[in-house]
Amino acid sequence: MAQAGSVYPPLEDRPVKETICLFDVDETLTPARRAASPQMLQLLSALRHKCAIGYVGGSDLIKQQEQLGTPAINVTSLFDFCFAENGLTAFRLGQPLASASFIGWLGEDKYKQMVNFCLRYISEIDCPVKRGTFVEFRNGMINISPIGRNATVQERQDYNKFDEEHKIREKFVAALKEKFPDFGLTFSIGGQISFDVFPTGWDKTYCLQHLEHEKEISGVNYKTIHFFGDKTHKGGNDYEIYEDSRTVGHAVNGPEDTMKAVRELFAL
Repeated sequence: MAQAGSVYPPLEDRPVKETICLFDVDETLTPARRAASPQMLQLLSALRHKCAIGYVGGSDLIKQQEQLGTPAINVTSLFDFCFAENGLTAFRLGQPLASASFIGWLGEDKYKQMVNFCLRYISEIDCPVKRGTFVEFRNGMINISPIGRNATVQERQDYNKFDEEHKIREKFVAALKEKFPDFGLTFSIGGQISFDVFPTGWDKTYCLQHLEHEKEISGVNYKTIHFFGDKTHKGGNDYEIYEDSRTVGHAVNGPEDTMKAVRELFAL
C-alpha cells in the first residue's frame, strides 16, 4: 500500500463523489489486536483511488500504528482520515486535527473515584488468568480490562469465550452505571477483553464532526458515509455510529467479510 498521499487523487477529485468509507479496526480491518493482511491493505489502497477512506477506533494511535502501519510507513499516510480514540485524536491527510481530553472533562477527583472502584471490583473477579494493565488511561477515554491488556492472543481468545458465558464485562458495566449514575459517562464493550469509558456523546459518532468540517476545507460535502464494523449490537462500541442517521451501516464478521462487502459495493 503506497505511503505518499500524493499518489491518490485529491479528495475533491475522487471518482465516487461525496463518499467516504469509515472502518472500525479490530475484527473489521484486522484480527483483534493483530496486523492487517497485505490483501486488506491492497484493497484499501484500491478503494482510496475511488473514494475517501478512514478508520475510527477506540484504541490510541500507537496501537493503530502497530496494526495498520509498518515500521517504515506511518498509519496516518495510509488513510485520508485517521480517528484514534473515537476521533478525539484525529488526522486529516497526515496532519493532526483538534483533540479533546477525558481527564480535563471529568476532573481528577471523579476520575480517581472511578478508578479506585474499578480496581477494587477487578480484585474480586474470578477469571481464568489475570495479567497487567487493567485500567489504561488514554487521551479521550479510559479502557478497562478484567483480565488485563497484557494478555497474549491465546489468553484473549480464551477470556472472550469465558466472558461470553459469564458476562463479566456486562456485569462490570452495570455496576459502574449504578455507582456513578451522574457522571455523564458511556460504557461501551468492544474487542475481546475490555470496554471503553468516555463522556456521553464521545462515542464513534464524535468523529463525524471532522467529516462535516471537510466542506469548509476542500469543499467536499460527505453525503454518503459508509461505516463498517463488527460490534454493531446495542452496547457494542460500533452501535452508535452504525445506527446514526448520517451513516450507511454495514455489519461485518471479521476482515474477510469486510473485504467481501467492499469488493461487492465498489466492484473491486
